Amino acid sequence: MHRRISRLLFVAPLLMGLLGLAAPALAAGHSVVVLPATGIVDNVLAGYLAEGIKAAEDDDAAAVVVRLNTPGGSLDATQRIVSSFLGAKVPVIVWVAPAGGRAASAGTFITLAANLSFMAPGTNIGAASPVGGQGEDIPGTLGEKVRNDAIANITAIAEARGRPVDWAVATVAEAKSYPASAAVTAGAVDGIADSIEEVLRQASGRTLLIGGVERTLDIAGAAPDELGMNPFQGFLHLLSDPNIAFLLFTVGFYGLFFELQNPNFVTGILGGLAIILAFIGFGSLPLNVAGLLLIALAIVLFVLEATVTSHGLLTVAGLVTFVLGASALFTAPGDPTGPFVQVAGPLIAAMALTTAGFMGLIAWSAVRSRRLVTTSGLVGGVGGGLAIGSLGVVKAPLNPAGSIYAAGEEWSARTADSGSLERGDSVRVIGLDGLTAIVEPDASSSSQP
Repeated sequence: MHRRISRLLFVAPLLMGLLGLAAPALAAGHSVVVLPATGIVDNVLAGYLAEGIKAAEDDDAAAVVVRLNTPGGSLDATQRIVSSFLGAKVPVIVWVAPAGGRAASAGTFITLAANLSFMAPGTNIGAASPVGGQGEDIPGTLGEKVRNDAIANITAIAEARGRPVDWAVATVAEAKSYPASAAVTAGAVDGIADSIEEVLRQASGRTLLIGGVERTLDIAGAAPDELGMNPFQGFLHLLSDPNIAFLLFTVGFYGLFFELQNPNFVTGILGGLAIILAFIGFGSLPLNVAGLLLIALAIVLFVLEATVTSHGLLTVAGLVTFVLGASALFTAPGDPTGPFVQVAGPLIAAMALTTAGFMGLIAWSAVRSRRLVTTSGLVGGVGGGLAIGSLGVVKAPLNPAGSIYAAGEEWSARTADSGSLERGDSVRVIGLDGLTAIVEPDASSSSQP
């Protein structure tokens, strides 16, 4: 009897330890890492989420909450994120937020790949159907191949996470999109939560299979610890915003245009850099080359306006072309995870008005440079005013034409009596013939330069 009791006392702690290993509860005191995932799904975001999950694993965090709001993105980046979620050694929870946000296209795949998923009120999920570059159905064998691959991919994710397969397939095969309430009713997501605290409360007590081991979450009182992108990641990810990419492209062309008008190297270098950054952003977006060419054509028309007298017709044509190009700069995505994006209408209007004002200033300067306004005996030119009676000195000998320096700049000039004056002679302006000053020797001064 004594031996049996001894064996029981030895075996009992061992059995309890094994049971604890089979279903360990993550302590409420552990932190929960929150990873904001907003905007286009690109490789920068994929790398950031993978690093965040790895950091949570190293810190023995209770769970990772990905706060998701995306219109979609790159297929390659989406697959990287899904692989990070499925292979994570820490519970991954996706929370589609804030209210009014969405998990469209790539966001659908990402949400289904999480261990648990919640949605804020007023959010939606779905619309992951593959289409062509212009938004049309992809015909023939290629269309079937893309569609079947996307269906197989989302089916595998749904099966791995115990999600309704038919519901998941419908988001791809029929491009269906669902509000949060419908997604919860179908069992595609685990609940509706309007705050991170509510997410943790609903997730607490659920048993998950993490790395082949069942774990019961106990995170109702855990402290959320937000881990954002580092500055470099944040900057690169910002470039994938369609409005930022469009703005950089437009401002870059303006910089090059100004460089052509007033060579100074600074605006040219900054303009070229802005265009390069814009194309980095375009790489993550469904770019429409036709829209890009229309914007480039508009810039050409603006350049011509500064050199050709068109009475504003080239500017009007350029503005129309610019607005059309900006509106058509992005197309529907060509894969099931691609984003549905476009340049914001207010931004297009603001840039068009700015361009109109800029071109109006150039046109006014051009007109002002071609005419001289005479007011109260003042002859106005490009660089300022030249009053009749102004004194100057000869720069290039007048035989009888040459140039003088007067009123702070150099002017074309000729003598009134067709005589000759040497360089350095003092002269007085007595009239103007177009842009040519009519001068005579200044008898009251004998100054030399």
